Formats: sequence, C-alpha cells, structure tokens
Amino acid sequence: MNTAPAIEVRGLVKKYSNKTAVAGIDLTVEQGEIFALLGPNGAGKTTTVEILEGYRKANSGEIKVLGFDPATKGIAGQKWRNRIGIVLQSASDAADLSVIETVSHFANYYQNPKDVDQVINDVGLTEKIDSKVHQLSGGQRRRLDVALGIIGSPELLFLDEPTTGFDPEARRSFWDLIRTLKSEGTTILLTTHYLDEAQELADRVGVINNGQLIEIAPPSTLGGRNNAPAKVMWVENGVSKELLTSNPTEEVIKLNQHFNGQIPELQVLRPNLEEIYLKMIGEVK
Repeated sequence: MNTAPAIEVRGLVKKYSNKTAVAGIDLTVEQGEIFALLGPNGAGKTTTVEILEGYRKANSGEIKVLGFDPATKGIAGQKWRNRIGIVLQSASDAADLSVIETVSHFANYYQNPKDVDQVINDVGLTEKIDSKVHQLSGGQRRRLDVALGIIGSPELLFLDEPTTGFDPEARRSFWDLIRTLKSEGTTILLTTHYLDEAQELADRVGVINNGQLIEIAPPSTLGGRNNAPAKVMWVENGVSKELLTSNPTEEVIKLNQHFNGQIPELQVLRPNLEEIYLKMIGEVK
C-alpha cells in the first residue's frame, strides 16, 4: 500500500514581475486527510492551489501531487489528471445542456466514473436532473460544479470555495458529502472563507499570508487556541460579569462555591477559529 503523502511541496516560489505571490512555502498533505488552506485575498492561496492543480507553473521549488509534477505535459500528465477532481471558484460550461447531460458528458472523460444518478443525488440536484444549466439558481449551479468535480472518483479533490451561494441546509448536506468522500479514502484540499466550514471538516488547516505559510495545525490548536485564556461569563444580581483566565476550571469551582450550586447563565468560552485566524493575519490585535 502506498503511504506517500498526496501532496509534497518544498520551497515553492511564484513571482509575477516584481511581486512575489508565493515566497518559498513547504506543505505536506497526507493521503486521506482533509486539509483546509486559509488566507485573505491576495495572500497567495489561489496561486498555490493553481500550481498544485497544474494550471500555473512555479518559478522554483519541488512539487509532487500524487507523486507527480503537475507541470508535466503529455500522456503522463493526462493519466495524472484522471486521478484528481477540481471544483473551481467559478466555472463555465454548456448552459443549454441539462444537469444529467452535463454530468454524463463529464463522466466520459474518466476511466472509473461514479454513477451519474448517484452523484446528482449526492449533491442535491435530483429534482433538477432534467433542468437546463442556465435555469439553475446560483446555489444549484454550485452544486453542479461539485458534481463535476467528484464524478471521476478522484483520489485527490481540490475544492475552491465550494459552498459559495449555498443556504445553511445545503452547506450542511455538502459537509456530509465531504465526510463520506473522506471515509472512502479521498484526499481533499479545501479553500474556504467560512471558518466554521474549516472547523467542521478539516483535519488540519494552514494559514497563508503575504505568500508565506504562517502555521499548520489542527483547527483546535491553531495559533495556540487550546491554551488561550478563556472567558468565564455569568450573571450576578442581574448584572452580566466576565473574566479572562488561564484556569477556567478553578474559577468555575470558586463561582460554584460562591453561589452554593447553580451559577446563573454560566458560559466558558475560548477564542473561536475565526478570532484566532483574524489575529494571525493581522486583522485584529
């Protein structure tokens, strides 16, 4: 069984004229994991992913995606593309085709495609199966993009802002689909602006800013989140009170003794992923 990482990057550099978009990053994504790449617009996130997908060529660095250099062309490159799936941030295709015609057409590009009807059902488009693409809403159109990304039974799936335009119910259904793909062994590289999405799905997250990877860690420990001071909140005599502490258990015990039992409206909160992320990229102090 091949246990090599799905993605291995060492010293990746990409420059545009006088601007360095990616400044020598190292990145490893293991087989079967969901890795979320986070970063503000212009941070180098999209450039990095496009290099991994084979759409752009790096100026320097070593890049292996499923053991293959994405910049390689020819027959070897075609075989490699058969093993990956890509959901771009925006896509265009034949708007006059129906949903089932579109997915069936894309299935013909792959050696081992998934069942077309099952994929359409998995992305929640069964009721729109005979609708033309131009008749779909923005969220439904995005679901079709996802269907086209997974129809080829990819070993590695790139998802660029996949749930843009989804309503909350659709987003959670999509999360279930991603968890199913992971359980089947698919490796997933996800970019998203929804921090709750990274929290729910990712085994690890990487934060990129100014072309550099600041940190890679599980969502629960990113930026020292698990050791950050906790906010203890309660109500006393009708007044809301709070304190910051590195030992919330001790403070709750004290409050329990003070109130002789029930602590009114007690909450113990550590910084959420969004707060940590914004601090890491310099959006908050």
